Amino acid sequence: MPLSPLPVLKPIPLSPDTESTGLHPRWLVLLASLWIATVCNAALWRAVAGLPELSGGQSATVGVALGLVIALTSAALLSLLAWRWSLKPAVTLFLVSAAFGTYFMMAYGIVIDQSMIVNALQTDVRETRDLLNWRLAATVLALAVLPGVFVWRLKLSRPPMARLALSNGLGVLGALVLLVLVLGLFFQSIASVMRNHTQLRYLINPLNSFYALGSIAAKPFQRDEFKFLPLGEDAKLGASYATQTKAPLLLLVLGETARSANFAINGYSRPTTPELEKENVVSQRNATSCGTSTAASLPCMFSHFGRANYESRPANYETLLDVLQRAGLAVLWIDNQSGCKGVCDRIPHVDTSALKVHGLCEDGECYDAVMLDKLDERIAALPAERRMRGVVVVMHQMGSHGPAYFKRSPAAFKKFLPECTNNSLQSCDREGLVNAYDNSIVYTDHLLGSAIQWLKTQETHSAPALLYLSDHGESLGENNLYLHGMPYRVAPDVQKRVPWITWFSAGFEQRSRITTACVKAQLDTPISHDNYFHSVLGLMNVQTQVYQPALDIYAHCQSGKPNPL
Repeated sequence: MPLSPLPVLKPIPLSPDTESTGLHPRWLVLLASLWIATVCNAALWRAVAGLPELSGGQSATVGVALGLVIALTSAALLSLLAWRWSLKPAVTLFLVSAAFGTYFMMAYGIVIDQSMIVNALQTDVRETRDLLNWRLAATVLALAVLPGVFVWRLKLSRPPMARLALSNGLGVLGALVLLVLVLGLFFQSIASVMRNHTQLRYLINPLNSFYALGSIAAKPFQRDEFKFLPLGEDAKLGASYATQTKAPLLLLVLGETARSANFAINGYSRPTTPELEKENVVSQRNATSCGTSTAASLPCMFSHFGRANYESRPANYETLLDVLQRAGLAVLWIDNQSGCKGVCDRIPHVDTSALKVHGLCEDGECYDAVMLDKLDERIAALPAERRMRGVVVVMHQMGSHGPAYFKRSPAAFKKFLPECTNNSLQSCDREGLVNAYDNSIVYTDHLLGSAIQWLKTQETHSAPALLYLSDHGESLGENNLYLHGMPYRVAPDVQKRVPWITWFSAGFEQRSRITTACVKAQLDTPISHDNYFHSVLGLMNVQTQVYQPALDIYAHCQSGKPNPL
């Protein structure tokens, strides 16, 4: 039987039918870059169109130049990732980041920088829930989900690895060469606009988010974020403790998103602070914050560095609370918000935000007055030997946290109606929005009034005092800006001007030798969060080389000297 011929072996193609069929990856890179540079940068184009110094032709020129810069930069980045398993996930990441960025920048007029990203990363479930609405869902659907479905259904060709590497390299090189060319041609126009309107750079979407995340990721290389150096190791209690008959009790209330301009006690036309006006308090009218977000301001105000040096600090240090505790005082942090941002990690602290107290908590949230509930018991649980020297209690409010301002006040304190009950602020009319916010201030006033009444009950055995200071302010639609978190140098004053309110009992005035009348004589003196660290140390008569009398706003009243501020 004759042997059958051996089959002829044909060469197997390096990339069976996929090299010649399907869209080449470079085209997906181009399509995604154009989509991102145009539709996904609506907030940037709105801002450019609204620049008063640009005429129609100039606005179009700047818009085209910036659009090319964004498209080419995106193309260069995506070309680096244009491999078989990474291109579609990378494009999806760009689309999702751009969609969320577009919504928040368009809806609230915010910009995205490092501080805003940190604030977002530290947002808890309650705050996230307040931001969800159908407009956000529709934006993400239109800008990310539908294009993403198209991307994942798209059939891409699969060139040999060597050829794909060459293509990607040429894509990066070509995009960079064209980017340099565009910058050279339009440098004067772009540089002039960016120099005069620095906030525009934080609207370049989603490159703004990626740059901010990169800056945050690089911080561990600049300093050890998990190591805290000791501060005020020489801290000790001053002479007033040697002869005291009543220990000092200082209540530090940290406001949230409270703007000074909406406090009637500071001249606001609406009666938002009726309870405070019945008390002998001092309300500073010219106080500014360290930052425009909780994540920026809260650690800064408890630091000894001050705003100018806090971000560039060479290392992390312990805080004001550590110094107070090291001096021998009992210190307690009570939180009704999203945490203390590391400030209270080394002292006793309690979270009240998830408690279930009848009349004070509903729908998984608690009103700020819950922090006064069982306060005597919480203080009594602190070490007795420390309590005998003195007590400092910090209350961190939910305050006027937006955008769901209507959730911050119970029905009994809704003095101003109708009230906006929508967390999509751009859909609220101005009256309803301001009413909802002002009602939250009315409730803060009630908290402070109640706190003072509680402090008065402690006068039989303590010398009580209260200091209220907000972390930052808020925009309520002025110039189409909402919420907070703008870069400090371009943020409006309403995001930086904060209330600073002081109340002293007669016993505290006697032991500290600081009178309310003296403090009232300096209501309009410019002060800031930089003064907080040193002013609290001064009030509690804690002696340490870290303390700077020149930054203590109460020191001049104790010494009888002119105010050094």
